[in-house]
Amino acid sequence: MSVPALLADDAPHLLIVDDDRRIRDLLSRFLRGEGYRVTTAETAVEARAKLIGLSFDLLILDVMMPGETGFDLAKGIRDFSSVPILMLTARDGAESRIRGLEMGADDYVAKPFEPRELSLRITNILKRAQPAAVPTPESVRFGQFIFHLARGELRRGEEVIRLTDREREMLRVLAATPGETVSRLALAGDGGPVSERAVDVQVNRLRRKIELNPTNPLIVQTVRGIGYRLVVS
Repeated sequence: MSVPALLADDAPHLLIVDDDRRIRDLLSRFLRGEGYRVTTAETAVEARAKLIGLSFDLLILDVMMPGETGFDLAKGIRDFSSVPILMLTARDGAESRIRGLEMGADDYVAKPFEPRELSLRITNILKRAQPAAVPTPESVRFGQFIFHLARGELRRGEEVIRLTDREREMLRVLAATPGETVSRLALAGDGGPVSERAVDVQVNRLRRKIELNPTNPLIVQTVRGIGYRLVVS
């Protein structure tokens, strides 16, 4: 069931921190089989070292570890990170669960546990941690113009401004995330490196239609070395 070599580079990366080697090995094999990338640590000290050099999507912390406990580690992590934390412990009392949540944990699973339950809890935590999707605007205004994304229509008052197909698609991409930088590669569409180099020429043509002074653009602004952004009203 587990095929680690086929895991996607963007698969969620989990850090398991538990002083019990059997638990670490069991969870590693199971969660890799579920499609996660997994890193393990035996102690809080080892976990802190790995948190410095690696990026994780969720931490699974054992509470009862020698030295610094999982509670202490969770509290320390919350001083610099909002990464989701799932506490794993042999304690099943309400007081322990409350303490874990107070330390900043997102969920709490008591040993012994069913691996499938743990996997479902991980899935739910990761879903909650995902940023809410920002809806694409129906239209954007800039200067004297309004651009309707769905219709691909650019207007200045009642006048419809003629756009080429490439200008329309580039304006759609820029208008979908107004104010944010869009790379030249994204603006090039499916044309690859050659089209990417031609983006500057196409942007200049678009500027001549919407800028008061195309040589000093205020609407489609250059982000040096990256691409462009659309400044809306």
